[in-house]
Amino acid sequence: MNTKGSTASRNELERRLGVTDAVMIGLGSMLGAGIFAVFGPAADAAGSGLLTALAVAALVAYCNATSSARLAARYPVSGGAYVYGRERLGEFWGYLAGWAFVVGKTASCAAMALTVGIYAWPNHSHAVAVASVVALTALNYGGVQKSALVTRLLVAVVLAVLTAVVIACLTSDGAGAERLGVGADATAGGTLRAAGLLFFAFAGYARIATLGEEVRDPARTIPRAIRLALGITLAVYTAVAVAVLAVLGPDRLSQSVVPLADAVRAAGVPALFPVVRVGAAVAALGSLLALILGVSRTALAMARDRHLPPALAAVHHRFQVPHRAELVVGAVVAVLAVSVDVRGAIGFSSFGVLTYYAVANVAAWSLTPDEGRPPRLVPVIGLAGCATLAFALPATAVVSGATVLVLGGGWYALQRAIADGRER
Repeated sequence: MNTKGSTASRNELERRLGVTDAVMIGLGSMLGAGIFAVFGPAADAAGSGLLTALAVAALVAYCNATSSARLAARYPVSGGAYVYGRERLGEFWGYLAGWAFVVGKTASCAAMALTVGIYAWPNHSHAVAVASVVALTALNYGGVQKSALVTRLLVAVVLAVLTAVVIACLTSDGAGAERLGVGADATAGGTLRAAGLLFFAFAGYARIATLGEEVRDPARTIPRAIRLALGITLAVYTAVAVAVLAVLGPDRLSQSVVPLADAVRAAGVPALFPVVRVGAAVAALGSLLALILGVSRTALAMARDRHLPPALAAVHHRFQVPHRAELVVGAVVAVLAVSVDVRGAIGFSSFGVLTYYAVANVAAWSLTPDEGRPPRLVPVIGLAGCATLAFALPATAVVSGATVLVLGGGWYALQRAIADGRER
């Protein structure tokens, strides 16, 4: 792998990130705007089964994270499950994983950008969204270390805001433990649908794997970073879910567009309302920053294999980033940010990412014990969980997600036909 001043391939990235940097990038994704928005639609689906849905999402996420960590240690290059699927299962499955990730997370980027606008300046949300994308794309262009430093600052602010929300809710006279129980309104279908939506919030550890080419000592760093980031996120999400449910209950929570802000209001601490708004905007910025990093690195890997335009494989000689891929991703996200629907994007993104992890779990199953294979039950539960949650999502998300995957498969088949024709 090249270092500064080396004559190694100009299309290789430099290993600059340690465990703390990798954990922070994962937290920046998982503790993004989702925690400020996802509990509303999840409660609408699960009712009083929200905490059960959170546990299901966490179990699937743990299995996916374990499979991804073992594969990332084996293949420490940019691309994540795109690379794992290609190396372990064949070119098409790698392509499918990469395609699902890029399109799903590009939509998620747009949703996060619009969330910044909604919280920061509601009357001009689209303009703020586009400005956020431009600013963070410019930051990423300057180098991954700068991005990691900014992510640390954003994560610190978000954790401080979430801590204040939890304390305010749990110490409120209006909090009631009876609101945490599972009632007759909870159904298996609704709980699984909510778990699929909540999985959107846990999927950020993929960013650690997709940065595998920029992490020092990847065989050690990546598994540790993924476990730490996922563990911290689960603890935070559980605390926030319990706190908000205790104050609002599942019915009021399901009707809320800004659940954490409504929770602090109901807790009798209206002064925290603007703080939550600022925290949500900051969280969305952190999530957007990490998302752009992950999508551009997967685009880099796919461009190297000519599944995307080869020009996107270029790495800047000074900043050591895939600058063309970052600029293209930023441009596409900016265009989408003017029209995306946040709730719809969450479902669409979840379907794409669950497909991505399904490929990762099958790839992990193919590892041998000498290659660091996880316990057999882990990829089995991960794969079954991904398939179940994907098709339990709202019908619009399933239909739109499946349509995009079919279109991607058609594009792959066309490319293969053209390539085969040239070889004859």
